[in-house]
Amino acid sequence: MDQKRTVLIVDDEKSILETLQLIFERDGYEVITAQSCAEALDHFKDGSKFDAVITDLNMEKEDIGLEVARAAKGLRPKPVIVIFTGFASMSNTRAALDIGVDYMAHKPVEPKELTSALNRLILRHRD
Repeated sequence: MDQKRTVLIVDDEKSILETLQLIFERDGYEVITAQSCAEALDHFKDGSKFDAVITDLNMEKEDIGLEVARAAKGLRPKPVIVIFTGFASMSNTRAALDIGVDYMAHKPVEPKELTSALNRLILRHRD
């Protein structure tokens, strides 16, 4: 039996967290949520394993999602890392690419596009 995929979704907007949680649970994921960078980092410290981490770029401060991505990059096994934002710039996009983010999505995100991309990235990542 296939193990359920686990995703951590990080966003300071509760309605976005709840919506993405419903979408990914419907797609068969176990979903953990965090409403801040600090809460996400706590999940990393407690030994949780994630197939993917999806984080908003701008939460309690600008570009704080890059900190979540950097920390996720150090996890073993390394999860797929996705940043989504409504405020992309050349500098934060370049910083995300330098970190090794697997996918950048721009708000408003089409749910089917996001789940499809994540499923594809996780399969490729596992190989």
